[in-house]
Amino acid sequence: MWSKSSWKEYPIRQQPIYPSQKDLNRVLTKLEKLPPLVFAGEVVKLQNALAKVSRKEAFLLQGGDCAESFGNFSAINIRDMFKILLQMAIVLTFAGGCPVVKVGRIAGQFAKPRSNDFEEINGEKLPSYRGDIINGFDFDKSARIPDPNRMIEAYYQSAATLNLLRGFAKGGLADLREVHRWNLRFLKKNKLHKQYANMSEKISQTLNFMEACGINIQNTPSLKEVDIYTSHEALLLPYEEALTRVDSLSGEIYDCSAHMLWIGERTRSLDEAHVHFLSGVKNPLGIKIGPSVNIEDIIALANTLNPNNEEGRLNIIFRMGAEKIACNLPKIFSKLKNEGLNLIYSIDPMHGNITKVGNYKTREFDKIILEVKNFFEIAMSEGVYAGGVHLEMTGQDVTECMGGSCNVTMQNLNKRYETQCDPRLNADQALELAFLIADLLKRSREC
Repeated sequence: MWSKSSWKEYPIRQQPIYPSQKDLNRVLTKLEKLPPLVFAGEVVKLQNALAKVSRKEAFLLQGGDCAESFGNFSAINIRDMFKILLQMAIVLTFAGGCPVVKVGRIAGQFAKPRSNDFEEINGEKLPSYRGDIINGFDFDKSARIPDPNRMIEAYYQSAATLNLLRGFAKGGLADLREVHRWNLRFLKKNKLHKQYANMSEKISQTLNFMEACGINIQNTPSLKEVDIYTSHEALLLPYEEALTRVDSLSGEIYDCSAHMLWIGERTRSLDEAHVHFLSGVKNPLGIKIGPSVNIEDIIALANTLNPNNEEGRLNIIFRMGAEKIACNLPKIFSKLKNEGLNLIYSIDPMHGNITKVGNYKTREFDKIILEVKNFFEIAMSEGVYAGGVHLEMTGQDVTECMGGSCNVTMQNLNKRYETQCDPRLNADQALELAFLIADLLKRSREC
C-alpha cells in the first residue's frame, strides 16, 4: 500500500539529519497548508506534450541551474534564464524542424546530492553543503547545520519564480515578433550573434507572410505565448511529501512542488525510498542513468515507475561521460528497444564530464559536444529516437565550463566562476550547443 508518507518505511540516502524533530514537524505542518506550486491540469498538459516526444513528434529541452540559491535570486536572472531557453527552443524548432517541450531546472532545484557527507578545508572538517533548502554554502560550522526553515524560504522563492515565469510566458516576452530582442547583450560580441540574427530575420519574414495570409498573433495565441514547465530532483523527501496533494477533480495524487521530477543516479535503487515515493505520484518522471547501470535495472525501474506503460510518463536521462557512452549505450538501446516500453531518451552531457583545474571544478565544452554527438549517432544506428537534452546552464555570462566560441580557458575560469555546486554552460555555450543539436535532430528525424 502506497501513501505519501510510506517512503519512511524504506532505506533512504542523501538526507539531512535535523537537530530538532519538533522544528522539522512544525515546518512540514506549515508547508502542508500552503497552496500547491503547480496544478494538476498543468502536469497533465506536460505529460501530453511529452507523449509527443515519446512518439517522435517533439523534442524535450530541459535545462537550468545546477542548484538555485537564495542569494542569487532576482527577476533579472529568471528573465535571462527564460530568454536563453526561448532562444534554444526557437533554434531547435526552426533549424531542427521540430516542436520543443520546454522544461526548466528552476523554481525548486535547491537540493543537491553529494559524493561525501563531509568536506575538509585546511584541516577543518564540516558537513557538506547540500543545497540552500538544507544548509548554507559558507564553510562555517553554524551554516552547515541543516535548518528546516529553509524549506519555507525555498517554497516562497519557488512561488515567486513561477509567478514571474507565467507572466513572461503569457505576457508578451515570448512573442515571436520579439525574437530579435531575446538576444542577451553579451552574445552580440561573437559569431553566434550573426548566426542567430540570420535565423531571426528568416522567422520575421515567415511571420510577415503568415500575417498576409491572415494568421497573426490576434487569432493564433501560440505565436505570442509559450508553455514552460518546472522540474527538479526530488531529493528532499520531507519537502516533497508536504507538497503532495490529491487533485479534487480526478482524485489522482500529484507532487505539486514541480511539474516534472527526477531521481538521481545515487538514489534510484529499486528497494529504497525515492523510487517508492515517486512511484505513487502522477507527475512525469526522469531517472538519471550512469555508465555502471545494469540494463535489467532500467527495465525494472520502468515497470515500477510506469506500470501502465503510459506515453510521456518516464524519461531515461543518460549521464555516461564522453569516454564511456560509446561503449555502454549501444547495448542498452539494443536491449530496451525490444521491450515494448514507452520511454523518452535524453542525454545529460554534463555530469559525466567534470574535471578539476586547480581549485575549480569545470567541464570541457568539447567533451560535452562529443557526448551529445555520440548520443544522437548511437540512437540513429540502433533505430531509437534521441528525444531530449538535459543541461546545467545559466542565462548569465559566467566562466565555468572551458571552451566554446566564447573561449573560456584555464586562465580565465576565475573571471566569473559563480556556481555554488557544479559548473554550468553560459548562455553563449548553451546557444552554440543548441545549433549543434538542431543539426543532429534534423538528421535523426529524417532517418
